[in-house]
Amino acid sequence: MASERGVIARHAGTVLVGQLAVMAFGVTDTIVAGRYAEDALAALSVGSAIFISVFVSLMGVMQALLPVWAELHGGGRTGEVGHSVRQSMYLCGAAIALGMAVLLFPAPLLRWTEVPAGMRGAVESYLRVLAFALAPALLFRVFSTLNQSLGKPQLVTWLQLGSLGVKLPLSIWFTFGGAGLPAMGLAGCAWATLVVNYTMLAAAIWLLRSDAFYRGYRFWQRIEAPDWAQLRQFARLGLPAGLSVLVEVTSFTLMALFIARLGTAAAAAHQIASNLTAVAYMVPLSLAIATSARVSYWLGAGDEAQARRACRKGFELTIALALLFAGAMALLRGQLAGIYSTNPAVVALGATLLLATAAYHFADALQTLCVFVLRCYRVTVLPLILYCTLLWGVGLGGSYLLAYRGVGPWPAMESPLAFWLMSALALAITAALFMALLTYTLRRRR
Repeated sequence: MASERGVIARHAGTVLVGQLAVMAFGVTDTIVAGRYAEDALAALSVGSAIFISVFVSLMGVMQALLPVWAELHGGGRTGEVGHSVRQSMYLCGAAIALGMAVLLFPAPLLRWTEVPAGMRGAVESYLRVLAFALAPALLFRVFSTLNQSLGKPQLVTWLQLGSLGVKLPLSIWFTFGGAGLPAMGLAGCAWATLVVNYTMLAAAIWLLRSDAFYRGYRFWQRIEAPDWAQLRQFARLGLPAGLSVLVEVTSFTLMALFIARLGTAAAAAHQIASNLTAVAYMVPLSLAIATSARVSYWLGAGDEAQARRACRKGFELTIALALLFAGAMALLRGQLAGIYSTNPAVVALGATLLLATAAYHFADALQTLCVFVLRCYRVTVLPLILYCTLLWGVGLGGSYLLAYRGVGPWPAMESPLAFWLMSALALAITAALFMALLTYTLRRRR
């Protein structure tokens, strides 16, 4: 139905604008660090890889609650939403504690991945600040997921857009110094993120307490004792989802740690490719969020046929836009790489990597939509097994072999291109298997 496509497109578009504003945080830090010093850009590549691995994995746990709240909304069970959201605070608190422990003590991971010793100090300083930015970031993600599940992502998007206006000048000021403030280098980007995250959380709390839209959900009541039945439901969705995201993200971000030993030019070029790929990923992610919200809404309303229609329309939009963005990355690779660096070697290598990232993006878009919709039908464990086997085994393991030891008749490439080629292959296989699993799941429910 055209109307269902329109609802998904509008929801996804609103989410996308907000997600791009948040992704602009990373783009801003990449450009600011690159202009400050090439060493800072290389350290950012490693530091952001670790932070993203931690944050996005834990964010995946909270994002996985979207089907729960969307089904309650679709079923007209408004009074149960507030209780469910309060219960999610127990899960969020555990996630914050775990994430801060990893970010405050990254030294074992840096040694295991053989990050050069000269880079470790800057990376550790960067992560220490971001450890304290994690709590507001995850709490704001709960607010964001709630709004997405209720089909009202607009307030979140406005907050994210407003935060970009704060983040950009703060990153420049804290990094380069001025007006009596000493230059902080790469750590300045992290301090800017911390300030912005707490500002966004404060605005979200104010909206929850004052906006008329939220009053019927009765969020502001004394938090109940743990509801173990509810928490088990959260765990069945959130833990496999969070682990799946961990596998997916670490297969992506651990590339930066393994590539770091190839030198600062390789690490900087990889940062360009990974940053652009992450920005492009916001499009299928937004479509997946919007599609899963509609599928869960109709499942909660008891309309299986409409849920399948929403799924189909989401796929049509995702495929069309994935082809558009993959083509743009391939055709404009030289110009895009030139935005990030003035070093000819970094730009040339970055442009080469963008050819591989085009294929990576298309496969990534398809598998992302599949896994979000599968969660609506409570299919979470098999995707996790497939992620572990393909993304870690074929993608990351195969990449390491191709880069440093050689695979069969192919000698060691000693280039970040090896990581992007093997990761694209792993994602393509993953997408094909997920599409088959989703097709089987839908047919079984007829």
